[in-house]
This record gives sequence, structure tokens and C-alpha cells, in this order.
Amino acid sequence: MLKFGRICRSLAQYSKVSNSVSKTKPEIPKLKSLNDNASRNDKALKIFQGPSASGSGNNTIKLGLALTLGVVIGSLSSAYSISEKPPPFLFPKSSTTPLKGIIAPQYANEKTIEQCRTKLEQVLGKENVVTTEEAIKSHNDTYWNSHHPESTQFPKYVVYGTSTEQVSEIMKICHEYSVPMVPFTGGTSLEGHFISTRSGISLDLSRMDKVLELHKEDLDVVVQPGVGWETLADYLDDYGLLFGPDPGPSACIGGMVGTSCSGTNASRYGTMKENVLNLTVVLADGTIIKTKQRPTKSSAGYNLTGLFIGSEGTLGVVTEATLRLHVKPPFQTVAVVAFPGIRNAASTVADIVGRGLQVDAMELVDDNMMRYINASGETTQKYNEVPTLFFKLGGPTKNAVDDLKKTVKDIADHYGAVKMHYASKEDEKLELWNARKVALWSTINYGRESISPDIQVWTTDVAVPISRLPDVLLETKKDIDSSGLPSSMVGHAGDGNFHVFLLYKKDQHERAARIVDRMVQRAIAMGGTCTGEHGVGYGKRGFLLEEDGHDTVDLMRKIKFAIDPKRILNPDKIFSIDPNDDPLNSLVHS
Repeated sequence: MLKFGRICRSLAQYSKVSNSVSKTKPEIPKLKSLNDNASRNDKALKIFQGPSASGSGNNTIKLGLALTLGVVIGSLSSAYSISEKPPPFLFPKSSTTPLKGIIAPQYANEKTIEQCRTKLEQVLGKENVVTTEEAIKSHNDTYWNSHHPESTQFPKYVVYGTSTEQVSEIMKICHEYSVPMVPFTGGTSLEGHFISTRSGISLDLSRMDKVLELHKEDLDVVVQPGVGWETLADYLDDYGLLFGPDPGPSACIGGMVGTSCSGTNASRYGTMKENVLNLTVVLADGTIIKTKQRPTKSSAGYNLTGLFIGSEGTLGVVTEATLRLHVKPPFQTVAVVAFPGIRNAASTVADIVGRGLQVDAMELVDDNMMRYINASGETTQKYNEVPTLFFKLGGPTKNAVDDLKKTVKDIADHYGAVKMHYASKEDEKLELWNARKVALWSTINYGRESISPDIQVWTTDVAVPISRLPDVLLETKKDIDSSGLPSSMVGHAGDGNFHVFLLYKKDQHERAARIVDRMVQRAIAMGGTCTGEHGVGYGKRGFLLEEDGHDTVDLMRKIKFAIDPKRILNPDKIFSIDPNDDPLNSLVHS
């Protein structure tokens, strides 16, 4: 702006000189205006009053030049004014970004989206830009999603990326044309995470499915986002290693990073946040970053790895992940323990955790779920249809496992266990644990076969401190039973996280929504969270506000806007990015 000041002073001096040598020339009338820009235009006109001007042609040229210079000076002046006193909605000086202080995002129109598509086809090839109805629908919704898209919330086309560099080119083009983009890998998330709320495109990373490097001595592996955790588990099994998180079938590493998922092993090995060492991420404008190197610990700089884990694709597109690995326990068994009531089972969990016993997994299944599992035919044996705990008990020696089994049995007996069964063979272990892993599908099959072929399922989760687990389970189950809606309940009980699968007909949607609302409010009131591992997505944004408060969510929005100022990365997830979209309006408190 110092240069701008010098330019203005030079122009003023030149104006004085010009006026002094053109006293005999009629003066051009000044424009009658009170604004500063008009005054500057007057000065600009005077500059171009030459001492020998003659003819209307010359005057027209000079007038045009004068007006052009006036526009330039006016624009520079406006820019200077903005830099001195920037509008709050463009350059907020606060540490957070409240929803009311922003303007609505501006995205590409239909014509521009097609221009973007043409450019993407030139870069990727037409075979990697797909517009079929089947591809569009499968990249936007699933039957088991708790929240489904509206008629306008579908991507225009699906783009397939196959490398970090290619994803970078895709993002550069989307950024250039302001086209919103939703990353996609396995499509197993549950809270509307990959709904294209602003149309735009779906970026499919499922073809990036390679295990790139295994560092067995360092206990880490480098993978692409399209690698499924089950595929990775099979690969690592040959080396006697395992990756801790084990969510639902078909989940891929990219989505697992996005939601910070966990699974049945979380009480022993932690969630994604504890099992990712670094990430390669493509930002909204195509910039490629790597968050860290490969050491198991580092105190250098911000924890950017942790920032992107759980960000649900709103801050960047993950194209590589270095994952922490664990040595598989040499000896392990599976135990199934039946209880007379859900409080008995939950109290057993709290006692085991309180004693510091290290079990590899500890899962709680309610009586309804055990009935659905029996009805599914997925297992060769039938189970007691009562609340049940599933355990993985492992250790370095057989004696260590036997000692752990005895301790767990003593605790379970204290809380009234009615039956305890151990797997004696490998195939039996797989079958026993499979009964837990097919919980969702068993519930859906029961609903379709016993209630209605068009039955709907609402899958949701919360988490509470371990000490409150018995209370929240009992109160939630009582609430659901009194509603008359069929349901089942499973829990990663070792870390206070549990899931509810509600079956309902389409005209019962509001009743199901109120049950979920009360369940979440109950968990938050007990010092818990609206989601333990599913993520916020599109469906729980209002609950996040109630859990963390406006200031905390406003800080998240500030970070989002700093990294993605055009708001093109998975818009409308986790929190609102549009002042016309208030997520609290979608809640149905009762």
C-alpha cells in the first residue's frame, strides 16, 4: 500500500502541472457526487486535459482513458479500504467462526460442473469419469444408512483416482471450478457421511487398494485408502501380526481414518487415533502433505495426523496411511458367557475393567440380538437368548490364558452368570466370534422375514464412561422396549461404547428418531458422547453442538475454513458451513 500512496502523490503532482499549462482550455465540468471515488475520477479527468487538445475525437479518447484510470484508482482505493477495515465475513479477526458470522458458500452451476467434467476426462480419461445411474446411487446412499439423501442430493458423476498425484490433479480442477467433492472408499458408514449434499462429484478411492510397504521390525505398514481391513488382516496373519481396529465388514482404511472408527478390539488395541502413525493427504487446492515420518512417537510440531483422523473428509483426502501393528497373541480363546439380565453383564464388564485385567475383546449382546442370531442360521449351535458377553482372552502362554479364564469366570459368577462356554478349536473360535460380527445383518434379516420386506433399520451408537455403562444400557433398553419398536443392542463394552439397531416401518420414522434423540441425550448427560465410533456425519451435527457447545464447534469451523476456504470438501458434514442451515432444527427432542 506504500506504493499505492506514492502513485497517488505522483498523479496529484502531474495534475497540477497539466492544469498550469492548460489555463486557456475550457474546464471539463466536475461530476456531482459525494463519494470519494467520484472525486478521484475528477482528478483523473484533469490529468488528461492536455494543452493542445483539439477535436471531439481526441476529447472522447481522453475521456475514455480518464474514466478507465478512475476505475483503476477506485478499485485500488477499495482494496486499500478493505485491507484497512476488512469485512468480518471475509476476514474475521476472532479465534472462532460462528455460524451467524459467515456467508453462504458459492458453488459451481450446472454449466461449470460440466466444464469441470470435461477437464477431468482430459486428465483421467473418460473411463475414470462415470455418469451411470447405478454408480451415482451406490456412491450416495445405502440401505443401512440412518440418514438418506433428498432428491437433489446426488453427485453429478463419479471420479476414480488411482494415485496421490492423480488425486491432487482432481482436487486442483475441483478447486478451480468450485465443485464440491465427497471422498468414498467402502461406503459402509452409517450417519450419511457420503451424501452429496451440494451435488458436485464423488471421488472414489477404492482402486487405491495396495499394501505399499511392510516394516515388520518396526511394527508398521503403509497402505492406500482402498485397502479393506479384512484384506489387511489376512495379509498380516502370515507374519503373525495384526492391525487393531476391526469395524464392520467391508470397511476400508480411508473411511476408517475419516470416522476414527474402532471395533471389537478397541478396549485392547485402541481406536484409529492410536493406530495411525502418519498420513499422506491431498488438500482442497491439490497440495500434497505428509503429516509425520514413521517413528512411533514424535513431539515435533502440531499433531496434524490426529487432526485429519475423524475429520470425515472435510479437511483433506487421505491417499496413504502408515498404520501401527501389533504382535498376535500366541495363545487365545473365545468365551461366551450368558447372564440373567443386562445389568449383570454390564456390571461384570465394569468390574473387569476396574481390576485392570487385559482382555483382547469384550462384547455385550442383548437378549433380542441373541434371538436374531439364532434365527439367522449363521451359526451351527443355538445360544441362550439372554444378555451375553463375548470375550477374546489371549496371552503369551497357555497357562497365562488359563489363569485369565479363571479370573474372568470368578467375576462373571459373582454377577450371576448362568452359562460359560469356551472354544476349544480354531474353527469353533471363528464361529463363536462370527455370531457377534453378524449382529447387524442378523437384525436386518429378522426384520425383513418376520416384520416386513420393506422394514427400515436405524443404526446408531453412543459411548459413556465405563462406570455409567450399566445405567445407560438399562435405561435405554427400557425406553426402547416401551416404544414397541423391535430392536437389538450390541456393545464394545470394554470401552463404554454400544450400538442400537432399531427396526421400524416408514410411517414410524419419527418414533424411531425420538428414541435415538433420548438415547443420545441420556449418554451426554452421563458425561458421554453422541458417537463412539460411527462419526457425526450429516445426522448427528445437532447433537455435536449439544455435546461440545457452540464455541468448540465454531473453532472446528475456523479450522475447516482455513484449510478449505471454498468449502468444497465433503460439505455439511460434522457441522454446518452455511448460515441458512442450522443443524439444531433437525433435532426432535421429546
